[in-house]
Amino acid sequence: MNIKSNSVKVVNVKNKLSLFNEYWNPKIVGELNDHKVQLVKIKGKFIWHHHENEDELFIVVKGKLIVHFRDRDVEVQEGEFVIVPHSIEHMTEAKEETHLIYIEPKTALNTGSVIDSKYAAKKQDKI
Repeated sequence: MNIKSNSVKVVNVKNKLSLFNEYWNPKIVGELNDHKVQLVKIKGKFIWHHHENEDELFIVVKGKLIVHFRDRDVEVQEGEFVIVPHSIEHMTEAKEETHLIYIEPKTALNTGSVIDSKYAAKKQDKI
């Protein structure tokens, strides 16, 4: 394999986040070992769901993320991250606009096992 170092790119997270305003619509900013590296802005509550096979990593860039589980809630502050293992039912929430780096396998749907028209899985934009 002959990969050149000029294929290595620096991603400016703040700049990429300035390119969109909509909530709950992750944008792909990179790929890593069959995973998609995404940026997403969230506000309000998502839906209860789980992923059969995929773990998720949420890194809080700005704001505060609340991850609700059926038996407890976890708060994730700026500069912190949380990994949600597959098969655990959860719902994410942000009371104020929150910016995340979100990493999951390329095969994962953001709604996991739930089909929801508001958050229907669609082709994701790369920015």
